[in-house]
Amino acid sequence: MTAHLDIDVIVFDILGTMVDEPGGLGRGIRTLLPDIDDARTAALVEVWHGYVDEQQREMLAGRRPYADSAVIDREAAARVAAEAGVDGEEGIRLLAASAQRLDPWADSVAGLGRIASRFPVVGLSNASRSALTRINAHAGLRWHQALSAEDARGYKPHPDVYRLAIANAGCPPERLLMVAAHAWDLRGARAVGMRTAYVERPVGDPPGAADSFDLEVRSLDELAAGLGVT
Repeated sequence: MTAHLDIDVIVFDILGTMVDEPGGLGRGIRTLLPDIDDARTAALVEVWHGYVDEQQREMLAGRRPYADSAVIDREAAARVAAEAGVDGEEGIRLLAASAQRLDPWADSVAGLGRIASRFPVVGLSNASRSALTRINAHAGLRWHQALSAEDARGYKPHPDVYRLAIANAGCPPERLLMVAAHAWDLRGARAVGMRTAYVERPVGDPPGAADSFDLEVRSLDELAAGLGVT
């Protein structure tokens, strides 16, 4: 299967798409609370994600001044620690750091390398610049360029974040392919004219009945094949 898309640059979401964010947060929680069970761990991960999503929406709506992801993760860690009945700044610090120690999915490193042999590959993340450096280093992700939403002082799906990738690519938006495991992310990219590819992951936001993306694949290997990468 070849998509025959006329594409110059491939842009990848990172959190959830290239790395297992819930898994990394869960490991951090279990380190802090060694006796915790899986159900409680999952519930606390949801507390974290719920807080982050809420704060990003507040900033996008203009109800909170911009704060980068490292600040929000520190606040989320404090919220989770309080929910779990854990006191102490050191525990909160260690928990916040777990948001930057996220393992790649099994196909992420090799698949990225395969696609990068044919196309420029760009990471585009809501993670702050400092967090993004550590996330990429831990996961072994090697980009031609990694862009942080911090440079737009916002968060996806705000159009200014996608425009960072467009401006850095130096080509029309329709010649960039946005790859993500989150349908909401792809909708944001499509709204500014980018092409879109959904990659299935154990976590994420699957396409709905009304979504129509240029590609829908089960892995980065399938994406590479769809792009004609041998």
